[in-house]
Amino acid sequence: MVFSQRDIISIRDFSKDDIDYILRIAEKMEPIARSQESSDILSGKLLGMLFYEPSTRTRLSFEAAMKRLGGSTIGFAEARTSSATKGEKLTDTVRTVGEYTDALVLRHNMEGTARLAADIVDVPVINAGDGAGQHPTQTLLDLYTMKRLLGKIRDLHVALVGDLKYGRTVHSLAYALAMFGARMSFVSPPELKMPREIMEDLSGAGVTVQETSEIRDVLSYVDVLYVTRIQKERFPDPQEYLKIKGAYTIDKELLKNSEAMVMHPLPRVDEIAPDVDDTPYGKYFQQAFYGVPVRMALLKSLIKQKI
Repeated sequence: MVFSQRDIISIRDFSKDDIDYILRIAEKMEPIARSQESSDILSGKLLGMLFYEPSTRTRLSFEAAMKRLGGSTIGFAEARTSSATKGEKLTDTVRTVGEYTDALVLRHNMEGTARLAADIVDVPVINAGDGAGQHPTQTLLDLYTMKRLLGKIRDLHVALVGDLKYGRTVHSLAYALAMFGARMSFVSPPELKMPREIMEDLSGAGVTVQETSEIRDVLSYVDVLYVTRIQKERFPDPQEYLKIKGAYTIDKELLKNSEAMVMHPLPRVDEIAPDVDDTPYGKYFQQAFYGVPVRMALLKSLIKQKI
């Protein structure tokens, strides 16, 4: 099986075979991610990290992935430490750092920036989140989590909960789950429903989705509760955010009659209570770890393919 992607921009660019390939390589990478084995497959290679928006797990797991494979990283964790504060255009920054490195990871608050970057540099570009657009590497680790912990993706019933309008993680995940034939329920306040264009795409692919604003409607039959944060930073009007803040709180009591696995891309605010953390339901910290082997698989596939 050959990986066909030169860049990682949108999960919609992937074939099912591409996803299967990355998940298979990620499983081979897991002992290295856990320090049970070592690798220098990317020794001498350099990853550029351009984070114009805050990040903890995505940024650090990419750094961990590169270093676990013997490579190194350069870049910035926030725009104010870069020449963007002097007015430098994104395109100039990308071109410059692309000259220094073997691949680029880019997070930005504007949709489309990763694809723009991929069009102007010769090294692979990985989209680490572009505004309310896509977050393809998060989707890959989400799929890997489901496969590792539940043994499959096909035929699972996954409820996407919370901010479905602005949440780039659920946008990417919905497309991927449809590709694998998983069933989906969308749970959100009316103001934060999944965008119409995504619903139309899913319908065009023959996918039927249940929509509800009540989380109790789905608890008895879903396999996965994929919970997301209500994203204050995406709201044009702060007052609209305050009306919806805290719309859902998943706690141990709510889950007591459910068999669902609880996932979350993190960070969380108040949507999952701490009393879920140490129960069999809570899998979000394992999910965060799986970002390392998945991103190792991507870096190995992109950079070694380029050599």
